[in-house]
Amino acid sequence: MTDGAHSDRAARVASLLSAPGEDLPVRVCLPELVVRLEDEPNAVLVAPPGAGKTTLVPLVLLDAGWRAPTARIVMLEPRRLAARAAAQRMASLLGEKVGHTVGFRTRLESAVSAATRIEVVTEGLFLRRLLSDPTLEDVACVIFDEIHERSLDGDLALAFSLDLQAELRSDLRLLAMSATADTARLCELMRAPAVESAGRQFPVEIRHAKRDLTSARDLPREAARAVREILAEREGDILVFLPGTGEIRRTMTELQGAPVLVRPLYGELPPAEQARVLAPEPDGARRVILATSIAETSLTVPGVRIVIDGGFRRAPRFDPGAGLARLETMRISRAVATQRSGRAGREAPGLGVRLWTQATERGMSPHDRPEILDADLSDFVLATSLWRQAMGGDGPLRLLDAPPAGGVAAARELLTLLGALDGEGHPTKAAQAMSSLGTHPRLAAMMLAARDASEAALAADLAALLEERDPMRPRQGGRPGAPPPVPPADLSLRLDLIAGGDHPDADRGALARIRQAATQFRRRMGLQRETESKGDAAALVAAGFPDRVAQARGEPGSYRLAGGGSARIGKADRLADCRLLAVASLFLRKSAEIRLAAPLDPNNLPDALLARASEQVETALDPVSGSIMARRRLRVGALVLRDRTEAVKAGDAADLLLMQAATSLATALEWTEAARQFQARVAIARGTLKRSDWPDCSDEALVSSVGEWLAPWLGGITTLTALKGLDLLAMLRARFAHADLVWLDRELPTELMLKGGRVKVDYSQPVPIASAKAQVFYGTIDTPRLAGGQVPLRLALLSPAGRPQALTADLATFWKNGWLDMRRDMRGRYPRHDWPEDPSTASPPLPRGR
Repeated sequence: MTDGAHSDRAARVASLLSAPGEDLPVRVCLPELVVRLEDEPNAVLVAPPGAGKTTLVPLVLLDAGWRAPTARIVMLEPRRLAARAAAQRMASLLGEKVGHTVGFRTRLESAVSAATRIEVVTEGLFLRRLLSDPTLEDVACVIFDEIHERSLDGDLALAFSLDLQAELRSDLRLLAMSATADTARLCELMRAPAVESAGRQFPVEIRHAKRDLTSARDLPREAARAVREILAEREGDILVFLPGTGEIRRTMTELQGAPVLVRPLYGELPPAEQARVLAPEPDGARRVILATSIAETSLTVPGVRIVIDGGFRRAPRFDPGAGLARLETMRISRAVATQRSGRAGREAPGLGVRLWTQATERGMSPHDRPEILDADLSDFVLATSLWRQAMGGDGPLRLLDAPPAGGVAAARELLTLLGALDGEGHPTKAAQAMSSLGTHPRLAAMMLAARDASEAALAADLAALLEERDPMRPRQGGRPGAPPPVPPADLSLRLDLIAGGDHPDADRGALARIRQAATQFRRRMGLQRETESKGDAAALVAAGFPDRVAQARGEPGSYRLAGGGSARIGKADRLADCRLLAVASLFLRKSAEIRLAAPLDPNNLPDALLARASEQVETALDPVSGSIMARRRLRVGALVLRDRTEAVKAGDAADLLLMQAATSLATALEWTEAARQFQARVAIARGTLKRSDWPDCSDEALVSSVGEWLAPWLGGITTLTALKGLDLLAMLRARFAHADLVWLDRELPTELMLKGGRVKVDYSQPVPIASAKAQVFYGTIDTPRLAGGQVPLRLALLSPAGRPQALTADLATFWKNGWLDMRRDMRGRYPRHDWPEDPSTASPPLPRGR
C-alpha cells in the first residue's frame, strides 16, 4: 500500500471515529484499548451488543505501531454470515469494496487480495491455517470476536494462539471481544487486562407468556400468533428466534395472509438472500424476520423493534456411548435470552416477547454450556495432536474448560480406527492430509481412500453431501402436525441429484450448497472441477465409517453395526433386504435409524474395508465326535463378513487342543498310574530332596506351561481321541535330563527288589507306601530305605486275599512285637499258607509254577 493510500485510509478511520452520525459507544474506550495493546500482548474487550466493537476495533488497530505495514489483522467469527457481514460493513466505512483493505474467508467463499490487511475468517478456517502455518508470520494480531459463544473451534484457536505466542511469537497480539464473557476467567487465561465499554442499548420492555408451551412442536403456531398480535400493537420490524429451518418453514405457513413481508434467515440461506435481510426493504415495507440463532450476535438487522423469542435453539451434542453427534433442541440460557432481546433495542426503544413464563426463566441455566463439554471431539483431538507435533511439545493447552475424558477417549479410538493416530496416540502421515481437507476426520479418511481421480471426485461429492443436510426432503403428508415421511436411504439417489438429476422432493437450495462444497473439496484434492464422479460409493463410505458397516440380522430392516450396537431401516426401504450396508448417516431416537447408506457386496469387499478387517481361523470342538472343526472368518469389528468351513490344519488345531488340555488336564490326557506316580516322585524330589531346579510337574504348573511341554507333541493331531492317545509319561520324562532320570529311578524307585519279589511303591500318599502280601517280606530284616533314608517309607503287609493287615515304618520291630498277633489271626484263616514264627529269617515261598 502506498503512503498516500495509507494516509487516506487513516483519515477515513479518524473521520469515522469523530463523526456524530456514528455515535458507537465503543469509541470511548478505544484509546485505552490501543494503549493496552501497546504495552501488553493481550487484552479482553467487553462491550455489549451494538457497541460497535466488531466493525471499529479492527479499523483502529490498523495504525497501531506494533503492526508492520504488510502484516494482517485476522478477526475470527463463529459464523459465515457474521464474517461476510462484518467485512462488508468495515469496507463500506472505508469507502472500499470487500477484498481490498478488508476481506473475508469462509468455507464456501472468499474475498481477499494482496492489499488486504484486515481478514475476517471463520474459526474453523483459522484452525486449518494454524496447522498449516504454525508461526503466522504475516499476522500481527488475532481478534477473537464473540468469544463468549464458546464454540469448540474458538476455544481451540485461542489455546493454539496462546501456545504460539508463548513459544515462538511473543510479538503476536491477541484480543478477545465479547458481550457476555466470563471476564475474570478469560483475563486469567490470557493473562490480560480487561477493557470495558458501555453499550448503546435503548430500553427494551420484556413480556413473558402466561403459559408455557406444551411441546416445542407448538412453537411455530405460538410464534405466528404472537406476531399477529404485535403487528396490530407496535410499529417496526419483528425478529423471531426459532430453533431451525423446519420451524421457520412451518411458521411461514402459519403467517400466510399476514399484511407483512416474511423473510427467513439461517446459515444455509444463499448469500444474496442473507444480504437482503441485512438491509432495509427498498420500499420501506414492514418485515417479519424468522431466524435461527445465527442472528443472536455480530449482526445488526436494521429496522427491528420487536424480538419474539421461542426460547429454544438447536445444537449438536455428542453421545460417547453411541459414538454419534446428534442435533438436539434445547432451552437457551438466560444470557442468550438477554442477548436476543437486546436486538430490539439496537436502534430505538423496543419490545422483547418471551414465549415462556417467568417461573420457567428462573429455572433456566445462567449461561450456555461450552461446546467442548458436549461435542464430538474427533477434530479437537486430531488438531491437538498435529499442533503438538508441529510445536515439538506435549504440555497441556490453556483452555477455559478441559474436554471430558470420555469424549477424548472415544475420539482417540475413532482416529486410530481411521488411521490418523498410531497405537501410541501420535499422528500418522495420513493425519496431516486429513487435516488439510478441512472437514471431519471421517469424511477426510473417505476422500483419502479414493483410488483414482474419478473416485476422488465421487468422494468429494459424498463429503459435501454428508456435511450438508439431506437434499431429499419429502413433502408433509398425513395428519396435520405429523412428522414428515422419512426419505429413502439410498445414497445413489442423492448422488444422481448432485450430478444434475431431478426429483420432486429435492431441496434445490441444499443441492446448490452441496455442489459448491464439492467444488471446494475437488480443489483441495487437486482435481479439476469438471472431473466426472465414478466409483463405488459404498467402498468410500466404509473407509470413513468402518464402525458403521451394518450386517443384516433376523427380520428385514434390522442390522448389527461393526462398532457395536444395532440399527434399523424402514422395512419398505429398498435397502432393507441388503445383507451388508455401508452406513453414512444414523439418526438417534429410541434406537439408531439408518438414514443414508449404500449396499456393500460381501463377495467383493472394498480395499478400504479389507485394510481394517482381520481374518481369523476359528476352531471348535465337536462334542459328539471329538473332532475339531475349522471356520475361516473375516471380521470387521463385531461383524463376520465372510464365514466358511474348511479342513482343519494341524497348526490351527494345536491352539484349541492346548486350550482343551489347560481347561481339562485330568480328562483331556490319559493319566496312567505310572504318570501319576512319576508326578508324585518329582514333587518329593523337588521338595524333600531339594531338587527345586527340576521342572514342576504339578497339575497347576502343567496347566500354566501347557504350551511349553505339550505343543511339541501335537504335530498332525486334530482330534481329542488322538490327544488322549499320547504317552503322557513319556512327555513328562522328556522334560528331564537323562542323568536326572537315572538319579530319580535310583533314589525313588518305582519298585523295591525284595527276596520275595518286586514291591511297587505308591508315592501319591503323604508318606510313600510299599504294599505286598506278608510272605513277600519274609527274609527282609529292616525297612528298605528311600534316598538314603531321607524319604520315609511305610510297608503295608497284606493278607493272602490282598487286604491290609499291618502298616509299619519299622519292619524289624514289627517282626518282634506285632507279628505274633497277625500270625495267630492269619494261621486260623489261611492255614494253607506258611506263617513262620520269625519271618526275618524265613525264606519267602517260591512263586507258583516252580
